[in-house]
Amino acid sequence: MSPRLRIAPSPTGEPHVGTAYTALFNILLARKLGGEMILRIEDTDQSRSTPDSERKVMEALNWLGLNWTEGPDKGGAYGPYRQSERRDIYAPYVEELLDNGHAFKCFCSRERLETMRKAQQAKGQQPKYDGHCLSLTAEEVRAKEAEGEVPVVRMKIPTNGACAFEDGIYGAVSIPWDTIDMQVILKADGMPTYHLANVVDDHLMKITHVARGEEWLSSVPKHILLYQYFGWQAPQFIHLPLLRNLDRSKLSKRRNPTSISYFSTAGYLPEALVNFLGLGFVSIAEGEELMTLDELSNRFELSALSKAGAVFDLQKLDWLNGRWIREKLGAQDFAARMHEWSDINNRLLGGLALAQARCVKLSDVPMLIAFLLSDKLDLTREHFAATKTGVEESLAILEAVAPTVETLGEWDKTAIEAEIRRISDETGRKIRIMVAPLYLAITGSTKSLPLFDSMELLGRSMVRQRLRHSIALLKG
Repeated sequence: MSPRLRIAPSPTGEPHVGTAYTALFNILLARKLGGEMILRIEDTDQSRSTPDSERKVMEALNWLGLNWTEGPDKGGAYGPYRQSERRDIYAPYVEELLDNGHAFKCFCSRERLETMRKAQQAKGQQPKYDGHCLSLTAEEVRAKEAEGEVPVVRMKIPTNGACAFEDGIYGAVSIPWDTIDMQVILKADGMPTYHLANVVDDHLMKITHVARGEEWLSSVPKHILLYQYFGWQAPQFIHLPLLRNLDRSKLSKRRNPTSISYFSTAGYLPEALVNFLGLGFVSIAEGEELMTLDELSNRFELSALSKAGAVFDLQKLDWLNGRWIREKLGAQDFAARMHEWSDINNRLLGGLALAQARCVKLSDVPMLIAFLLSDKLDLTREHFAATKTGVEESLAILEAVAPTVETLGEWDKTAIEAEIRRISDETGRKIRIMVAPLYLAITGSTKSLPLFDSMELLGRSMVRQRLRHSIALLKG
């Protein structure tokens, strides 16, 4: 069978550099094996998945030049490539598991499950399902359903022994079965959970290698068990160590910029970001750091990947990006890249349109729109202290607004304004009080282009970073 790999992101927010890291690994491994990589959108979490996030995932991967051969946008022989469009495919497999005694219906309420988990935690036990509905008879199940109770479906887990498997990076792994939860595989709304959909889709799409983040290593026993229950051959599992901060902590958007769209908006070259991420997959000598995707592919070795995880060092990325700009771009190419970059989110033309109504001379324009084309603002705590709002009130307002950057479904000026007005009403603050510190945090000035238009042009990831920066300033 020809090697087939996949990248399977969930469209639940701004695409993370970890998604790019995993996608790059899959592409390099697919090239090494002479196979192909496909894109599958895992949107079983319908409450959080959005079309906007899906579009941004594909835009981000395309911007990086990380291409796939099959996917929602390209089609293919094993579609559809969105799990929400495959809903009817999973039902027969759930029935097969139930009929063969490998799964059971669970009617436990959220309240009971929460009480159960708290009791287990109080005893120092690992929270997991206690098997309350495991012994229900067929008659009891039918009676509950006849009364209108809607169950979830859970998989059965062995009680003794361990699941032993070989990982492409971690080698021989053994995980005791008594640490594995009786996972929900079908939710009450009829949608499968990640675990069932993942296994069924990988099998039907003939995936031979599953390369994903190490956070999924502990889930492998559930997946292997499902492969065994269905009588299928499991793929080779490869779990990538997580990207780390300089202090070896997990890379987190709460501490550093992690959205791919932030790096594109801030002026990083896609080739430089791919180069930077790819250095964790190759062995090189000093002076060989500057590498194209093809050069990374030629030097790629699975054995070069450290179990400790690659460090996401922004200073090194800046250094690489500077070298790419100076050494890889001719004057005309540099000018073209500048034009492309300024057009991200329509910042230049959109900013000019807003500035036209506010300038007296053309020379006024650069200062008016400079904040749209900057990745950092020269702000201090004193800037906020000098406003009528003051430090404490400004901090309270920014902290009230910051979470909505993550939760707002559509990122446009109308939605942004409506949300900030909602927070204004909810917190009992007049809108002009809300807007003052936001102007400063977003534009670097107390008076600038219209706030909500500016937030739309900057994009979600840059607004998030500016709010985080100002909050950190105000907290000292």
